[in-house]
Amino acid sequence: MDSKDLKVSVIVPVYNGEKYIEECMDSIVGQTLREIEIICVDDGSTDGSPEILERFRRQDKRVRLISQENAGAGAARNRGFKEAGGEYLSFLDADDFFEPDMLETAYRKAKEQKAQILVFGSDQYRSDLERYHQVGWTIRRHALPPYRPMNYRTFTENVFKVFVGWTWDKLFEREFVLKHGLEFQEQRTSNDLLFVFSALVLAEQIEVEERVLAHQRRDNPESLSNTREKSWQCFYHALTALKENLIKYGLYYELEKDFINYALHFSLWNYKTIQGEKKEELRRMLKKRWFRELGIAGRKKEYFYDKGEYGEYREIMKIF
Repeated sequence: MDSKDLKVSVIVPVYNGEKYIEECMDSIVGQTLREIEIICVDDGSTDGSPEILERFRRQDKRVRLISQENAGAGAARNRGFKEAGGEYLSFLDADDFFEPDMLETAYRKAKEQKAQILVFGSDQYRSDLERYHQVGWTIRRHALPPYRPMNYRTFTENVFKVFVGWTWDKLFEREFVLKHGLEFQEQRTSNDLLFVFSALVLAEQIEVEERVLAHQRRDNPESLSNTREKSWQCFYHALTALKENLIKYGLYYELEKDFINYALHFSLWNYKTIQGEKKEELRRMLKKRWFRELGIAGRKKEYFYDKGEYGEYREIMKIF
């Protein structure tokens, strides 16, 4: 297919995903929108994933397969979208899957509204229970304005909590991404936060599609989100990189309070959900350095939107 006819490029980073990659790929090649390319980046898999992807490549000329040495999902996404030619970019993890008309619905809405970012509804899927769970917090609809165009200055809540800092429930205009030189952090986890939140504060046209169009699998024990103790410091590097970008864009003074409140929220979430021996090391780093470096330490209670989170922060600071 000529690149000028491509409407969406779907980038799929894959690392040892043989258990779920077939369902993921079926959900993409079966999309009602046909003018797409599917760029699979095998990130040094040691299981049967490359053979499964090669079979899809042989069966469907829209599938492209790129192989690289293991460098993480961030590096794989960067590699994929730099090869992309579609009007919009879609990113899907190898254990998640789309509704059959996801791309058609999202693309049509994005084009109608000339959106640089289109955010759509999603839910969570437990394959062990064969059950879907609603997750309304991925789009804080009460914080959105009733009019368009919409951008972060029209939000009525913390800019960094209106949407979640992951990519798979969003479409991004490729020209917009390239114009601003947006990239994923090449680290094991929290590698999409910088890309997403940088895009959100730069976009002049953001749109929302209410329908649930993507499903996040929550029972994969090997997923990055379930093994964060192996990369427990990545969230801190994501936050510091975001702060640097806000300063570079000339937006940090305007967004400082939102950023610091989000930095506290995300730090606490990582602390409360991490498992194993790294939890204590994380606590020590938060108390000794990171709360100060993120601008949290020394602030009065009134500065924080969520007084409960402020209380949790104070408890961590009290522990010897």
